Amino acid sequence: NANTQVSESKNATAFQLTRAYFGYEYKMSKHFSGRITLDVGNPAAGKFQHAAYLKYAYMKFSYNKLTTYFGMISTTQFKLQEKMWGHRYILKSFQDEYKFGSSADLGISVAYKLHDMVSVDVIFMNGEGYKKIQADSTYRAGAGITVKPLKGLTLRGYFDYENKEEALMNIATYVGYSTDALTVGAEFIIENNNKYEKDHNLTGYSAYASYQVKKKLEVFGRYDNLTSNTLTGETDPWNTAKDGQLFMAGIEYAPVKG
Repeated sequence: NANTQVSESKNATAFQLTRAYFGYEYKMSKHFSGRITLDVGNPAAGKFQHAAYLKYAYMKFSYNKLTTYFGMISTTQFKLQEKMWGHRYILKSFQDEYKFGSSADLGISVAYKLHDMVSVDVIFMNGEGYKKIQADSTYRAGAGITVKPLKGLTLRGYFDYENKEEALMNIATYVGYSTDALTVGAEFIIENNNKYEKDHNLTGYSAYASYQVKKKLEVFGRYDNLTSNTLTGETDPWNTAKDGQLFMAGIEYAPVKG
């Protein structure tokens, strides 16, 4: 991409290459398949602008209403929201952008379709994400339920828990509606003991929409709001440097498929 950033202190113009994927998928049988994907991106530390990470490396087993993933897998915390947002190449979905969790991790996940309208899922993972392999002996466990009561309407609730120095806990809800032309979604999340620090809590919500004006032309918008609590004896919220609001609007044109 080519971009210009304007701020009070300075203006910056640059060409950027932020991420590249290379992967392979193979279906061994009717029920077993596997995937391995390398993610080449900015490591945010060290002298390199790009480094390769093992983003996915898993086996998948599916049978009737049951689906299981094992290995370096995609997490379930905001996978649905990321798909509905649909513009990750511009900005990650809310929980991913503000680091409520990682998009991939070492572990196992199981999903089961109870009914055409209801499915449940559980996940058990390291908790460090895909850039760090198990750094301690603690794990993160999560569970979610997805309900589709009407055509195009999706409701989801998610909860996860990890106990280190202080117990970290996420509670997230989501509602979305999608038609051939219109997609709207909103999510709300509370996190207790951010980064395992006592009483360091975060609250956030995000709303986004996109509308396909023509076959190749789409307009979209998004609003984020992130807040933190004020600790005892302090006058400002503990995360005041990163708290705030985000307003986004854009146009997407797709000249050819992909």
